[in-house]
Amino acid sequence: MDYGYKIGGGLDFPKKKLRVLWFSPPDVHVPSDGHGLGNGPLPRLVIAEVLVDELSPESQGIIRKYLKPEGGKQAVLSSTLGSLIWEKPTWTDFEQLAKESEFAAWTLIHGYTMNHLAFAVHRFKHRFSDIKFVKQHLEEKGFKLNSDGEILKVSQDGLLFQVSSISERLPVTFADGVTETIPASYIEFTQRQVLPEFKDVPHDEIKEFHRREAFELNNANHVMESTRFTTKF
Repeated sequence: MDYGYKIGGGLDFPKKKLRVLWFSPPDVHVPSDGHGLGNGPLPRLVIAEVLVDELSPESQGIIRKYLKPEGGKQAVLSSTLGSLIWEKPTWTDFEQLAKESEFAAWTLIHGYTMNHLAFAVHRFKHRFSDIKFVKQHLEEKGFKLNSDGEILKVSQDGLLFQVSSISERLPVTFADGVTETIPASYIEFTQRQVLPEFKDVPHDEIKEFHRREAFELNNANHVMESTRFTTKF
């Protein structure tokens, strides 16, 4: 928020004991025909918080055993480096925590790193600006896609489309010497349709604010299953 981002909205996931906030980027001028990291619109950011106080005493104990009081101050550095700012957990603690909250267990072993990256399909060129072609291409190339609630997830208003991969699984050696393969990060593809009130705006004049904003609880619930520990797809 110090850099101009604003809270766009939030979602609560009572069953997962999660609170999610999404942030809209500052309104800065960027070249419309640019490419690379230095050009193009700034991304939306989504930050999820595990509601530790709502977990069982056993899970709370595991989490607080590893967290340090000064941890928040190091969160940005940790996110950048993809490293832990607490001791690596044991498999016993990780497995026990995952029984109640897979998201908390994921964070305990991966830290404050990126859980997933979402591409704005409507900004792609040619046929790939249609998420149905993206889905078809990924399936043809053999990518395993999240089919929880259907592979192509559509919001109730029909203006938000999402497809996500199943996260890559990586071997991790825990503090007690146990090595297990666990979910890492995944890729999401999102298509935001033009809002009905802007349907007559010429295609080459459409901006992000002309499109469907925010997220939807039902879609997000399904997308989160991309990092499910026990795959069911």
